[in-house]
Amino acid sequence: MKIHLTSVFVNDQAKALAFYTEILGFVKKHDVPLGGEDRWLTVVSPDAPGGTELLLEPAGHPAVKPYRDALVQDGIPLAQFTVDDVKAEYERLSGLGVRFTQEPLEAGPVTTAVFDDTCGNLIQIATQPQ
Repeated sequence: MKIHLTSVFVNDQAKALAFYTEILGFVKKHDVPLGGEDRWLTVVSPDAPGGTELLLEPAGHPAVKPYRDALVQDGIPLAQFTVDDVKAEYERLSGLGVRFTQEPLEAGPVTTAVFDDTCGNLIQIATQPQ
């Protein structure tokens, strides 16, 4: 068994696509209209185009807002992405205007940082021990 797809709820799919591709560096994989303004919109890592897809899912369900608001209020990231060097990625993303809610923090062998994805979520980046 392996993870093929996971999702983050986003307030605006077009804005999310721009952020996740132009700022974070993911690549659009699927963009299928679902009727109305909603789309089946996925991105992947350019290093693994056949790997796990991230669905930029519309946040229209009534349960989404209170759930995400509670996570953000408590500073809890909705998802985590692995990077080679958290400090370098923090500098790169900060230079692009990304707002971090947690600067790089070393916790034993793991370094993490948390940013606002501009679409309603906190996202953690982490460098895993080798």
